[in-house]
Amino acid sequence: MEETLHYLIMADHFLFQKKLFASIKDTNMSLGQPKVLDYLKNHDGAVQKEIAASCHIEQASLTSILNGMEKKGLITRKMQGGNRRSLHVFLTEKGTELSKRIAFEFENIENAAMKGFTSDEKKLLIKLLSEMYRNICCDQ
Repeated sequence: MEETLHYLIMADHFLFQKKLFASIKDTNMSLGQPKVLDYLKNHDGAVQKEIAASCHIEQASLTSILNGMEKKGLITRKMQGGNRRSLHVFLTEKGTELSKRIAFEFENIENAAMKGFTSDEKKLLIKLLSEMYRNICCDQ
């Protein structure tokens, strides 16, 4: 098969995800949960709409993901300022600890994926992928 850009991006994503879930199989996390934990690590207290947009997850799917995370004791949802329409999502202590583990596993996979890259090559790859992301998401 010809190595086209779309094929390589999809294959890399699949392999990244496969490695991640192999390394965290003891956590029983489901698809989408690591991404949300990673987001909440830096945006604790975010509203669900924000999380869905930032993680590229449909609102209905996010609700299901958050329900599972709440059952596992990883997050709590709280109403703030009397606004019943926007629940804020907070990491619990257990969720915070697991988010650190997820960050560690992400870093390990990234390091393995970029083994042999110079610092400049890593920066360039991130810059190019960021530009590609902006082109796709923002130039509609």
